[in-house]
Amino acid sequence: MSKPHKSITAQDVADHAGVSRAVVSRALSDNGSIAPETKVKVIAAARALGYQVNFLAQGLNRKRSQLIGVVVARIKDPFRSSLLEGLIHTIQRRGYQALVTEVGSEKDLESTLRQFTQFRVSGVIVTSGQPPAALVDECVQFKIPVVGINRHLDIPAVDFVCSDNQQGAALATAQLLESGCHSFAWLNCQSSTWAGIQRGVAFEQALARARHTPKSLKRIIADQDGYDGGEAAALAFDLDQGLADGIFCANAQLACGFLDGMRQRGFDAPKDFHLIGFDNTPQTAQYSYRLTTLNQDIPALCSEVLNCLESRNKSPNQAARLITVPVSLVLRHTSPDIHLG
Repeated sequence: MSKPHKSITAQDVADHAGVSRAVVSRALSDNGSIAPETKVKVIAAARALGYQVNFLAQGLNRKRSQLIGVVVARIKDPFRSSLLEGLIHTIQRRGYQALVTEVGSEKDLESTLRQFTQFRVSGVIVTSGQPPAALVDECVQFKIPVVGINRHLDIPAVDFVCSDNQQGAALATAQLLESGCHSFAWLNCQSSTWAGIQRGVAFEQALARARHTPKSLKRIIADQDGYDGGEAAALAFDLDQGLADGIFCANAQLACGFLDGMRQRGFDAPKDFHLIGFDNTPQTAQYSYRLTTLNQDIPALCSEVLNCLESRNKSPNQAARLITVPVSLVLRHTSPDIHLG
Protein backbone atom coordinates (compact mmCIF):
# COMPACT_ATOMS: atom_id res chain seq x y z
CA MET A 1 0.00 0.00 0.00
CA SER A 2 1.53 3.35 -1.08
CA LYS A 3 2.10 6.12 1.41
CA PRO A 4 -0.15 9.19 1.15
CA HIS A 5 1.39 12.04 -0.84
CA LYS A 6 2.97 14.63 1.45
CA SER A 7 1.71 18.18 0.91
CA ILE A 8 4.53 20.62 0.21
CA THR A 9 4.59 23.58 2.60
CA ALA A 10 6.24 26.97 2.56
CA GLN A 11 8.65 25.70 5.22
CA ASP A 12 9.75 22.93 2.82
CA VAL A 13 10.53 25.61 0.24
CA ALA A 14 12.44 27.63 2.84
CA ASP A 15 14.53 24.59 3.83
CA HIS A 16 15.24 23.74 0.17
CA ALA A 17 16.29 27.32 -0.64
CA GLY A 18 18.19 27.82 2.61
CA VAL A 19 16.18 30.84 3.70
CA SER A 20 13.62 31.64 6.39
CA ARG A 21 9.88 31.04 6.13
CA ALA A 22 9.32 34.84 6.15
CA VAL A 23 11.59 35.28 3.13
CA VAL A 24 9.57 32.68 1.21
CA SER A 25 6.38 34.57 2.04
CA ARG A 26 7.84 37.87 0.78
CA ALA A 27 9.26 36.26 -2.37
CA LEU A 28 6.03 34.56 -3.42
CA SER A 29 3.58 37.30 -2.48
CA ASP A 30 5.49 40.41 -3.68
CA ASN A 31 4.80 41.77 -0.20
CA GLY A 32 7.95 43.38 1.20
CA SER A 33 11.50 44.00 0.03
CA ILE A 34 13.74 41.13 -0.98
CA ALA A 35 16.97 40.84 -2.93
CA PRO A 36 16.34 39.86 -6.59
CA GLU A 37 18.77 36.93 -6.44
CA THR A 38 17.06 35.60 -3.30
CA LYS A 39 13.66 35.83 -4.95
CA VAL A 40 14.94 33.89 -7.97
CA LYS A 41 16.34 31.20 -5.65
CA VAL A 42 13.04 30.89 -3.73
CA ILE A 43 10.95 30.69 -6.91
CA ALA A 44 13.26 28.01 -8.30
CA ALA A 45 12.92 26.00 -5.08
CA ALA A 46 9.13 26.31 -5.15
CA ARG A 47 9.01 25.08 -8.75
CA ALA A 48 11.37 22.20 -8.03
CA LEU A 49 9.18 21.02 -5.16
CA GLY A 50 5.89 21.69 -6.97
CA TYR A 51 4.75 24.17 -4.30
CA GLN A 52 1.54 26.12 -4.98
CA VAL A 53 0.83 29.34 -3.13
CA ASN A 54 -2.47 29.28 -1.22
CA PHE A 55 -3.67 32.76 -2.10
CA LEU A 56 -6.96 32.22 -0.28
CA ALA A 57 -5.14 31.44 2.96
CA GLN A 58 -2.94 34.47 2.40
CA GLY A 59 -6.04 36.59 1.95
CA LEU A 60 -7.54 35.31 5.21
CA ASN A 61 -4.31 36.04 7.02
CA ARG A 62 -4.25 39.58 5.63
CA LYS A 63 -8.05 39.90 6.12
CA ARG A 64 -8.31 40.49 2.36
CA SER A 65 -7.75 38.22 -0.64
CA GLN A 66 -6.89 39.18 -4.21
CA LEU A 67 -10.27 37.87 -5.34
CA ILE A 68 -12.97 40.05 -6.91
CA GLY A 69 -16.45 38.56 -6.64
CA VAL A 70 -18.57 38.96 -9.78
CA VAL A 71 -22.32 38.30 -9.75
CA VAL A 72 -23.88 37.54 -13.14
CA ALA A 73 -27.24 36.33 -14.45
CA ARG A 74 -28.47 35.04 -17.81
CA ILE A 75 -24.93 34.52 -19.00
CA LYS A 76 -26.18 33.26 -22.39
CA ASP A 77 -27.24 36.81 -23.27
CA PRO A 78 -24.60 38.10 -25.75
CA PHE A 79 -24.13 41.48 -24.09
CA ARG A 80 -23.86 40.00 -20.61
CA SER A 81 -21.28 37.45 -21.77
CA SER A 82 -19.27 40.22 -23.48
CA LEU A 83 -19.45 42.31 -20.31
CA LEU A 84 -18.27 39.36 -18.20
CA GLU A 85 -15.37 38.74 -20.59
CA GLY A 86 -14.39 42.39 -20.29
CA LEU A 87 -14.62 42.33 -16.50
CA ILE A 88 -12.46 39.22 -16.20
CA HIS A 89 -9.83 40.73 -18.50
CA THR A 90 -9.75 44.00 -16.56
CA ILE A 91 -9.71 42.27 -13.16
CA GLN A 92 -6.74 40.12 -14.17
CA ARG A 93 -4.93 43.07 -15.75
CA ARG A 94 -5.21 44.91 -12.42
CA GLY A 95 -3.59 42.00 -10.57
CA TYR A 96 -6.69 40.28 -9.14
CA GLN A 97 -8.55 37.07 -9.90
CA ALA A 98 -12.28 36.85 -10.64
CA LEU A 99 -14.61 34.69 -8.55
CA VAL A 100 -17.67 34.43 -10.81
CA THR A 101 -21.07 33.21 -9.67
CA GLU A 102 -24.24 33.04 -11.77
CA VAL A 103 -27.46 33.77 -9.87
CA GLY A 104 -31.06 33.11 -10.85
CA SER A 105 -32.91 34.85 -8.03
CA GLU A 106 -32.58 37.40 -5.24
CA LYS A 107 -32.14 34.47 -2.81
CA ASP A 108 -29.17 33.23 -4.85
CA LEU A 109 -27.72 36.74 -4.77
CA GLU A 110 -28.02 36.88 -0.98
CA SER A 111 -26.21 33.56 -0.44
CA THR A 112 -23.55 34.54 -3.00
CA LEU A 113 -22.76 37.82 -1.28
CA ARG A 114 -22.48 36.03 2.05
CA GLN A 115 -20.00 33.55 0.54
CA PHE A 116 -18.00 36.44 -0.90
CA THR A 117 -17.64 37.98 2.56
CA GLN A 118 -16.44 34.64 3.90
CA PHE A 119 -13.76 34.55 1.19
CA ARG A 120 -12.67 38.09 2.19
CA VAL A 121 -12.85 39.27 -1.41
CA SER A 122 -11.30 42.62 -2.28
CA GLY A 123 -14.54 43.77 -3.90
CA VAL A 124 -17.90 42.70 -5.29
CA ILE A 125 -19.30 43.55 -8.73
CA VAL A 126 -23.05 43.07 -9.17
CA THR A 127 -24.17 42.93 -12.80
CA SER A 128 -27.69 41.68 -12.04
CA GLY A 129 -30.22 41.91 -9.24
CA GLN A 130 -30.67 44.29 -6.31
CA PRO A 131 -28.15 43.75 -3.50
CA PRO A 132 -30.09 43.29 -0.23
CA ALA A 133 -29.36 46.25 2.07
CA ALA A 134 -28.49 44.00 5.03
CA LEU A 135 -25.93 42.10 2.96
CA VAL A 136 -24.44 45.30 1.60
CA ASP A 137 -24.09 46.52 5.19
CA GLU A 138 -22.30 43.28 5.98
CA CYS A 139 -19.90 43.85 3.08
CA VAL A 140 -19.34 47.43 4.25
CA GLN A 141 -18.60 46.23 7.79
CA PHE A 142 -15.90 43.97 6.36
CA LYS A 143 -14.73 46.96 4.28
CA ILE A 144 -15.53 45.11 1.07
CA PRO A 145 -16.60 47.63 -1.63
CA VAL A 146 -19.63 46.85 -3.79
CA VAL A 147 -20.19 48.24 -7.31
CA GLY A 148 -23.28 47.75 -9.47
CA ILE A 149 -23.31 47.93 -13.28
CA ASN A 150 -26.18 49.37 -15.35
CA ARG A 151 -28.48 49.84 -12.39
CA HIS A 152 -28.84 52.57 -9.79
CA LEU A 153 -30.20 52.15 -6.30
CA ASP A 154 -29.99 54.53 -3.37
CA ILE A 155 -27.66 52.46 -1.20
CA PRO A 156 -25.08 54.28 0.93
CA ALA A 157 -21.43 53.43 0.22
CA VAL A 158 -22.30 51.53 -2.98
CA ASP A 159 -21.12 52.89 -6.32
CA PHE A 160 -22.85 52.37 -9.68
CA VAL A 161 -21.41 52.52 -13.18
CA CYS A 162 -23.94 52.84 -15.99
CA SER A 163 -23.98 53.43 -19.71
CA ASP A 164 -25.55 56.80 -20.51
CA ASN A 165 -29.12 55.77 -21.29
CA GLN A 166 -30.29 59.37 -21.70
CA GLN A 167 -27.60 60.02 -24.29
CA GLY A 168 -28.45 56.77 -26.08
CA ALA A 169 -32.15 57.62 -26.28
CA ALA A 170 -31.34 61.12 -27.52
CA LEU A 171 -29.07 59.73 -30.25
CA ALA A 172 -31.71 57.20 -31.33
CA THR A 173 -34.44 59.88 -31.38
CA ALA A 174 -32.31 62.26 -33.45
CA GLN A 175 -31.53 59.50 -35.96
CA LEU A 176 -35.19 58.50 -36.36
CA LEU A 177 -36.31 62.12 -36.76
CA GLU A 178 -33.56 62.86 -39.27
CA SER A 179 -34.63 59.77 -41.22
CA GLY A 180 -38.11 61.28 -41.61
CA CYS A 181 -40.01 59.20 -39.04
CA HIS A 182 -43.28 60.70 -37.75
CA SER A 183 -44.70 57.90 -35.58
CA PHE A 184 -42.74 55.94 -33.02
CA ALA A 185 -42.77 52.74 -30.98
CA TRP A 186 -40.85 51.56 -27.93
CA LEU A 187 -40.20 47.83 -27.51
CA ASN A 188 -39.38 46.37 -24.11
CA CYS A 189 -40.31 43.28 -22.08
CA GLN A 190 -42.42 42.80 -18.96
CA SER A 191 -39.44 41.71 -16.86
CA SER A 192 -37.32 44.67 -17.94
CA THR A 193 -34.04 45.56 -16.27
CA TRP A 194 -33.54 48.95 -14.63
CA ALA A 195 -31.49 50.03 -17.67
CA GLY A 196 -34.28 49.03 -20.09
CA ILE A 197 -36.85 51.05 -18.14
CA GLN A 198 -34.55 54.07 -18.08
CA ARG A 199 -34.06 53.90 -21.85
CA GLY A 200 -37.82 53.92 -22.42
CA VAL A 201 -38.34 56.91 -20.13
CA ALA A 202 -35.46 58.76 -21.82
CA PHE A 203 -36.90 57.99 -25.29
CA GLU A 204 -40.27 59.48 -24.33
CA GLN A 205 -38.54 62.56 -22.91
CA ALA A 206 -36.42 62.99 -26.04
CA LEU A 207 -39.53 62.80 -28.22
CA ALA A 208 -41.26 65.36 -25.99
CA ARG A 209 -38.34 67.75 -26.41
CA ALA A 210 -38.78 67.32 -30.16
CA ARG A 211 -42.46 68.29 -29.68
CA HIS A 212 -43.89 64.84 -30.23
CA THR A 213 -46.77 64.11 -27.85
CA PRO A 214 -46.91 60.85 -25.87
CA LYS A 215 -49.84 59.82 -28.08
CA SER A 216 -47.43 59.46 -31.00
CA LEU A 217 -45.52 56.77 -29.10
CA LYS A 218 -46.75 53.16 -29.14
CA ARG A 219 -45.51 50.86 -26.37
CA ILE A 220 -44.90 47.25 -27.36
CA ILE A 221 -44.38 45.01 -24.33
CA ALA A 222 -43.01 41.53 -25.01
CA ASP A 223 -43.98 38.67 -22.70
CA GLN A 224 -40.32 37.71 -22.31
CA ASP A 225 -36.91 39.22 -22.92
CA GLY A 226 -34.46 38.26 -25.66
CA TYR A 227 -34.83 37.19 -29.27
CA ASP A 228 -37.88 34.97 -28.69
CA GLY A 229 -39.70 37.77 -26.91
CA GLY A 230 -39.04 40.22 -29.73
CA GLU A 231 -40.15 37.76 -32.40
CA ALA A 232 -43.35 36.88 -30.53
CA ALA A 233 -44.15 40.56 -30.02
CA ALA A 234 -43.83 41.18 -33.77
CA LEU A 235 -46.00 38.19 -34.67
CA ALA A 236 -48.68 39.28 -32.21
CA PHE A 237 -48.60 42.97 -33.12
CA ASP A 238 -51.98 44.34 -34.22
CA LEU A 239 -51.27 45.85 -37.64
CA ASP A 240 -54.66 47.59 -37.58
CA GLN A 241 -53.01 50.04 -35.16
CA GLY A 242 -50.59 50.99 -37.90
CA LEU A 243 -46.88 50.17 -37.89
CA ALA A 244 -44.72 52.99 -36.51
CA ASP A 245 -42.12 54.63 -38.73
CA GLY A 246 -39.40 54.50 -36.09
CA ILE A 247 -38.97 51.75 -33.51
CA PHE A 248 -36.50 51.87 -30.62
CA CYS A 249 -35.77 48.69 -28.62
CA ALA A 250 -34.52 48.21 -25.08
CA ASN A 251 -31.79 45.81 -26.23
CA ALA A 252 -30.35 44.20 -29.33
CA GLN A 253 -31.82 40.73 -28.83
CA LEU A 254 -35.36 42.09 -28.68
CA ALA A 255 -34.63 44.12 -31.81
CA CYS A 256 -33.29 41.16 -33.81
CA GLY A 257 -36.26 39.01 -32.84
CA PHE A 258 -38.72 41.77 -33.70
CA LEU A 259 -37.08 42.27 -37.09
CA ASP A 260 -37.35 38.59 -37.96
CA GLY A 261 -40.95 38.48 -36.75
CA MET A 262 -41.89 41.39 -38.96
CA ARG A 263 -40.12 39.83 -41.91
CA GLN A 264 -42.33 36.77 -41.47
CA ARG A 265 -45.30 39.09 -41.87
CA GLY A 266 -43.94 40.71 -45.04
CA PHE A 267 -42.37 43.84 -43.54
CA ASP A 268 -38.72 44.80 -43.36
CA ALA A 269 -36.41 47.61 -42.29
CA PRO A 270 -35.65 50.19 -43.50
CA LYS A 271 -38.25 49.83 -46.30
CA ASP A 272 -41.30 49.77 -44.00
CA PHE A 273 -39.88 51.12 -40.73
CA HIS A 274 -36.61 52.16 -39.11
CA LEU A 275 -35.31 50.02 -36.24
CA ILE A 276 -32.70 50.85 -33.57
CA GLY A 277 -31.50 48.55 -30.80
CA PHE A 278 -29.30 48.93 -27.73
CA ASP A 279 -26.12 46.83 -27.23
CA ASN A 280 -23.73 46.42 -30.12
CA THR A 281 -23.50 42.62 -29.84
CA PRO A 282 -21.75 40.55 -32.56
CA GLN A 283 -25.10 39.33 -33.90
CA THR A 284 -26.19 42.87 -34.75
CA ALA A 285 -23.36 43.23 -37.28
CA GLN A 286 -24.27 40.05 -39.16
CA TYR A 287 -25.51 40.57 -42.72
CA SER A 288 -28.98 39.22 -41.98
CA TYR A 289 -29.54 41.94 -39.36
CA ARG A 290 -27.13 44.86 -39.90
CA LEU A 291 -28.91 46.49 -36.99
CA THR A 292 -28.45 50.15 -36.18
CA THR A 293 -27.74 50.17 -32.47
CA LEU A 294 -26.22 51.96 -29.49
CA ASN A 295 -22.77 50.72 -28.55
CA GLN A 296 -21.96 50.32 -24.87
CA ASP A 297 -18.25 50.93 -24.22
CA ILE A 298 -17.45 47.73 -22.32
CA PRO A 299 -13.73 48.50 -21.73
CA ALA A 300 -14.65 51.89 -20.26
CA LEU A 301 -17.41 50.38 -18.09
CA CYS A 302 -15.03 47.75 -16.72
CA SER A 303 -12.24 50.25 -16.10
CA GLU A 304 -14.57 52.57 -14.16
CA VAL A 305 -15.83 49.64 -12.08
CA LEU A 306 -12.31 48.67 -11.01
CA ASN A 307 -11.48 52.31 -10.35
CA CYS A 308 -14.46 52.49 -7.98
CA LEU A 309 -13.44 49.32 -6.17
CA GLU A 310 -9.86 50.44 -5.70
CA SER A 311 -10.70 53.99 -4.61
CA ARG A 312 -13.33 52.78 -2.14
CA ASN A 313 -10.83 50.30 -0.71
CA LYS A 314 -8.67 53.31 0.10
CA SER A 315 -11.54 55.58 1.23
CA PRO A 316 -14.47 53.37 2.30
CA ASN A 317 -16.52 56.23 3.78
CA GLN A 318 -16.70 58.44 0.72
CA ALA A 319 -20.13 59.32 -0.70
CA ALA A 320 -21.77 56.89 -3.12
CA ARG A 321 -21.16 57.68 -6.78
CA LEU A 322 -23.07 57.22 -10.03
CA ILE A 323 -20.70 57.21 -12.98
CA THR A 324 -22.13 57.33 -16.50
CA VAL A 325 -20.16 56.10 -19.50
CA PRO A 326 -20.91 57.62 -22.94
CA VAL A 327 -22.48 55.48 -25.66
CA SER A 328 -22.23 55.86 -29.44
CA LEU A 329 -24.62 55.26 -32.32
CA VAL A 330 -23.60 52.58 -34.83
CA LEU A 331 -25.41 53.22 -38.12
CA ARG A 332 -26.27 50.18 -40.20
CA HIS A 333 -28.95 48.97 -42.61
CA THR A 334 -32.05 49.11 -40.35
CA SER A 335 -31.69 52.88 -40.02
CA PRO A 336 -28.92 53.99 -42.35
CA ASP A 337 -26.99 57.22 -42.59
CA ILE A 338 -29.18 59.22 -44.98
CA HIS A 339 -26.26 61.51 -45.85
CA LEU A 340 -24.43 58.56 -47.39
CA GLY A 341 -27.46 57.20 -49.19
